[in-house]
Amino acid sequence: MVSLSLTCPLPIETPLTGLKTRDRYRALLAVIRPQTQTILQALICTLVFTAAWPLLAKIAGDMAGLLARGDVAAIARLAVFCTGIFSVQKLAQFGQDALMAKAALAVVYDLRTQVYAHLQRLSSSYFETAQSGDLAYRLTEEIDRIGEVVNKVFHQFVPCILQLIVVLGYMIYLNWQLTLATLLIAPLMALLVTWFGEQLRKLSYRSQNQVSNLSALLVEVFSGIRLVQAFAAEDYTLKLFCQEAEANRRARFRTEQLKAIQFPVVGFLEALCLLLFLLLGGWQIAQKNLSGEQFVSYLTAVLMLIDPISLATSNYNEFKQGQASIDRVMELLNIQPTVEEKPNALVLPMVTGRVEYRDVCFSYQPGKPVLQNLTFLAMPGEAIALVGSSGAGKTTVVNLLNRFYDPQQGQVRIDGYDVRDVTLRSLRRQIGIVPQETILFSGTIAQNIAFGQADFDLAAVQSAAEIANAHQFIIQFPQGYHTWVGERGVNLSGGQRQRLAIARAVLLNPRILILDEATSALDSESEALVQEALERLMQNRTVLMIAHRLATVRRADRILVLEKGQVVESGSHNELLEHGGRYAQLYTQQFQQ
Repeated sequence: MVSLSLTCPLPIETPLTGLKTRDRYRALLAVIRPQTQTILQALICTLVFTAAWPLLAKIAGDMAGLLARGDVAAIARLAVFCTGIFSVQKLAQFGQDALMAKAALAVVYDLRTQVYAHLQRLSSSYFETAQSGDLAYRLTEEIDRIGEVVNKVFHQFVPCILQLIVVLGYMIYLNWQLTLATLLIAPLMALLVTWFGEQLRKLSYRSQNQVSNLSALLVEVFSGIRLVQAFAAEDYTLKLFCQEAEANRRARFRTEQLKAIQFPVVGFLEALCLLLFLLLGGWQIAQKNLSGEQFVSYLTAVLMLIDPISLATSNYNEFKQGQASIDRVMELLNIQPTVEEKPNALVLPMVTGRVEYRDVCFSYQPGKPVLQNLTFLAMPGEAIALVGSSGAGKTTVVNLLNRFYDPQQGQVRIDGYDVRDVTLRSLRRQIGIVPQETILFSGTIAQNIAFGQADFDLAAVQSAAEIANAHQFIIQFPQGYHTWVGERGVNLSGGQRQRLAIARAVLLNPRILILDEATSALDSESEALVQEALERLMQNRTVLMIAHRLATVRRADRILVLEKGQVVESGSHNELLEHGGRYAQLYTQQFQQ
């Protein structure tokens, strides 16, 4: 028994103009809530860390008085006490940092798995238009940025705000008049920081969209690099890349330009505030409202405000940039699947393979029907071929069986069960697919054959490979079934990939089998091996085969000829040829070419 370890337990371009700030943060808080205990522990450390600041400010003023008197013994005692305060504060800072990092990383993990699981539940129609590079970017970079925001909010922003509150309270205690005058400029700074932050959020959203576009282009080009090279289109794709890279550069530069303007403006206001403080401080000393030691302590407290204000400003900017990431990730979670299980969906029992389409109507776009009142019955063990010109609806027929889509009218039934009344997992586990283009994933040959099974029997995998005529070429690899398959299986031939797909279907042991022109892209030798494997696979199973090459459907029990989403002819190969209708016409056209 081979076990495949699973470490992850799974249970657009337009801004979210309709998503209110309250809703955005409610969704984020739902992800943060499981880490409440860790965050509270971190906040306790933060309170200890913050409480030390006014003590240190007072010690600075006391130290100034002792230095003026030259009391060395008292200075030594105060230095020891100050060292103890520093030690406690730094231990609290370590606890705060470590605990918040733990909580933030847990939030990233939970959010990433939640979004990934949600994406897997979305219908096929969504992925037909979605850009894989954009999805990958949102699942990686965007969620990491959200984690950074969560970390900095509790790790830096909250401590900075608490430090500002505590130190300001101490300053008011020392001299409320001086503190009140100093704070007159604070509302202007707050308004400026807020305005800059909102502009940064908007620019960041555009910038991150540009990065997603660039990522999507890279995925498309590298996945089709052979086609690019075959058409000598390197200069063309380079031009596209340069356009996207330039758009990304401009978007990023606008963001950095705004940040570059913000810090000098805020810094200038901080300098004005300090000059005003010195002027007013001298006036308060002259008025005997403040002693020299108290002014030193007050000055120390003011200096303690500079870093928190700077960090709060910086973190606020990053928070607004992270808000764009929150929007883009929440966009994914707000997308609802068009195909959903009913709350009381049944588990489909082991079926015999009776498949029935009753008056099925389906269209991808309103007013453009693909299937019109389609009706036919496939009995258990019967092989039915679907033929017709491109766009006749052949692929749509089998996609409805798997519930990749749902018909607008009519029913698709298996053993009398409407496929909309059963769970998707129990339905799809009983339907095997051998596609025209086999998709393989990074992993071993054995893992690809047993795809979808965390635990599998290697002997069963080998048996399935033998039935699929794959065993002989597999054992020729030095590592046999443990041979690593490259991305999309590019190190295997088309015939080898197709036989692995057949072995995958054999191991699943479905009662219903879908063959989507499984031999159309193969050479004669590979086709013979694949066809032999298919005939073994088809035994005692209900088979729906999509056929463009009519030579492959001669052994079908029944052939359905589709035109404009309707069955226009039905019968065996010989019967349809004798009838001289649409099938005979297609057959003659194909073999006269």
